[in-house]
Amino acid sequence: MPIFEYACGKCGKVFEKLVLGGDRVPAVCPKCGSKRVEQIFSTFATVSGGRKSSAASACGPSGGT
Repeated sequence: MPIFEYACGKCGKVFEKLVLGGDRVPAVCPKCGSKRVEQIFSTFATVSGGRKSSAASACGPSGGT
């Protein structure tokens, strides 16, 4: 069951929605009720077994200097 992340085009609220069993009911903003929402790219952290690291360092910006 994937969790999708959305941004509201009306009020700017960013929110998540759990999609159950292929349910494709359009997302609605929980703050203002707008149906003008856009799915956005979500980031996530992974931790490997070797050394301890925090999610913040795993998801930090990847830009140059």
